[in-house]
Amino acid sequence: MSASVSLREELDQKLARFEELERQMQDPAVLADSTRVGALMREHGALARVALKYRAFKKVNQELAELAEMARSHDAEERALAEEEIDRLRAEREKLWDDLLTLTAGGEDANRTRCVLEIRAGTGGEEAALFVRDLFEMYKKHAERKGWKVEILDTSPTELGGFKEVIMAIEGEGVYRELRYESGGHRVQRVPETEAKGRIHTSAATVAVLPEPEDVEIELKPEDYRKDIFCASGPGGQHVNKTASAVRLTHYATGIVVSIQDEKSQHKNLAKALRVLKSRLYEYYRSQEEAKRAEERRSMVGSGDRSQRIRTYNFPENRVTDHRVPGLTLYKLDQILAGDLQPITDALIEYDRQMLRDQMGSDLD
Repeated sequence: MSASVSLREELDQKLARFEELERQMQDPAVLADSTRVGALMREHGALARVALKYRAFKKVNQELAELAEMARSHDAEERALAEEEIDRLRAEREKLWDDLLTLTAGGEDANRTRCVLEIRAGTGGEEAALFVRDLFEMYKKHAERKGWKVEILDTSPTELGGFKEVIMAIEGEGVYRELRYESGGHRVQRVPETEAKGRIHTSAATVAVLPEPEDVEIELKPEDYRKDIFCASGPGGQHVNKTASAVRLTHYATGIVVSIQDEKSQHKNLAKALRVLKSRLYEYYRSQEEAKRAEERRSMVGSGDRSQRIRTYNFPENRVTDHRVPGLTLYKLDQILAGDLQPITDALIEYDRQMLRDQMGSDLD
């Protein structure tokens, strides 16, 4: 199956489902069930942007087919009018198709407005933990620029001011479509403050960006996981909270473990842990489904594998290089760490979209 066929089929399925939801939401029997209506409205809203755009695209295609008949008319004036209108509609169709490519470039979860972003120190000891802090600040400042809402779910600080791990929830328009490109291995090259001889060290961190599912998408019952309560610990392992408020959840079926100790309240830590566990489960099941597919609809920009090195931050040269796009090197590391991540994100989205466009070919009929 070609990439173009699979995408068109996927869009047809989305539109069909959207129109089916529209019909159901007008059914008095359905409207009487508030729980069902709520679920249908959420699904309808999630599909709306792509479905309405594709509906407009199909309408333009239909109009072009009718104009093609007029263009074969024996009447010269009618032919001229048809050809003029054809040029206008082809330009409109091209714009609609570009918009559809942008909306679908991130896959099924492209239009989600909530995600969980996890940053973990890799090789490099304390220097890697300090790099996690730098990435954490970069994402936080970038979110502020975008007007996104940030909530810190958990942190594991170190004695020198770094973090072994940071987990944050981010919410806002376009949040997953943009931040999904951050998943992978990030490498830093710089002279650590503790390096007396001025030698450049290389350290690493991994970033995982997980779409945060709606409650109705992941059913999680208390009997599905084990809950352990323990005392929170601070840098170096010392206990900072004498009350048992930290929460560890172990999902029986998958073995996924989530620990949260950021809040002093056990109840708040449990609520955060459940959010993270649901996001990890959603990602786990989604990855399982993707692994079963023999053919991918398209090639992604990078595999998203968390061990894959996607970007290098070189402090001596004030340089950032993203290894997924040929020639994507910017000599403004200071600005990027200050939250100006948009030039990299835009380049990745455009590259991803162009790859998809190349696979689609020029036949939009």
